[in-house]
Amino acid sequence: MAAAETKPPTGAVAARRLAQSCWSAFWDYETPKVIVVKNRRLGIVYRAVQLLILLYFVWWVRTGPGAGRGRVGQHKVWDMEEYVKPPEGGSVFSIITRIEVTPFQTLGTCAESMRVSNATCDSDEDCVAGQLDMLGNGLRTGRCVPYYHGSSKTCEVSGWCPVEDGASVSCLLECVVWGCMASQHLMPVGLVLRGNIENRKGGYLKHCTFHEVSDLYCPIFKLGYIVEQAGENFTELAHTGGVIGVIINWDCDLDLSASECNPKYSFRRLDPKHIPASSGYNFRFAKYYKINGSITRTLIKAYGIRIDVIVHGQAGKFSLIPTIINLATALTSIGVGSFLCDWILLTFMNKNKVYSHKKFDKMVDAPERSVGPGLCASEPSQQDCVLTDARGLAQL
Repeated sequence: MAAAETKPPTGAVAARRLAQSCWSAFWDYETPKVIVVKNRRLGIVYRAVQLLILLYFVWWVRTGPGAGRGRVGQHKVWDMEEYVKPPEGGSVFSIITRIEVTPFQTLGTCAESMRVSNATCDSDEDCVAGQLDMLGNGLRTGRCVPYYHGSSKTCEVSGWCPVEDGASVSCLLECVVWGCMASQHLMPVGLVLRGNIENRKGGYLKHCTFHEVSDLYCPIFKLGYIVEQAGENFTELAHTGGVIGVIINWDCDLDLSASECNPKYSFRRLDPKHIPASSGYNFRFAKYYKINGSITRTLIKAYGIRIDVIVHGQAGKFSLIPTIINLATALTSIGVGSFLCDWILLTFMNKNKVYSHKKFDKMVDAPERSVGPGLCASEPSQQDCVLTDARGLAQL
């Protein structure tokens, strides 16, 4: 009796088959199968996604100052050091148009301002000694004293006296004749820097005035012109103060000559004039000196027009390599629409199984053999035989 043949363990056979299957699947090639689905809703989603991607790539991917000349106000000549406060910044400066002056303030005791809450009183019992109001002008002494004018009384404070509203004098300065925006704002154009100041000989900047046609590169502006272009009344703005934005916009096509790259100016008011709590523009500063050995100061509350220079823009030049890269990226990204629509069909559509059956086919590369008349009937799943499925296509 022949010896019984030794059979390999069942696990080893399964492992060998799995390895053979993985090795065979490694050399498979998958090719997409295109099926036209006549569904209007799905078609709208598909075209909308494609349109958004195209718009994104076409639209998005391609695509300090000073002041000059003096002025006169109430029998006094004001020079630039007096009416340009605070000190100039990189793109911001202020021009004083009205001041409230409180002269000869000294350290002592005096009546508190009536603008401070709970400052009015009838007797000393209404004033608490040592109390300090955050919006007040000093430390309260506990006495109730007559106000600067009228029959009212307020609590006495220890501080700089007299307080501002008790002895201040308002002075409206006359109109500023010139406002000069002399800082040069540059923008690169190829290998050339374009600025908003034109370099001319013969002292051009000393006698020019900005004009949007004839003198576009003259940075000398009339302050009244700036306020008018912002749609404001100069007299009202000079009284309350305000913030004006001077916007310089550069929009340049670098394929053209540098002379075609020019700045465009626009003006607008930046502070909310219809909100009293934050409307206008003012600040305080003081000048100190000595009289008979005692420190004295002049307090000045200044109202003015603050100019904010805002520069922005964009420039572009055609380049073949980035264009090719962007075009290839755009065409590749359009495939997102197909992926999204396929996911909707395979997941949420009522006929998702029919679509899955039609979309995914498996073809085995086998030796050729003769096909008899009955082969198609016995093997309906083979791609070579079943060329069409009228029922399945009708369901789609």
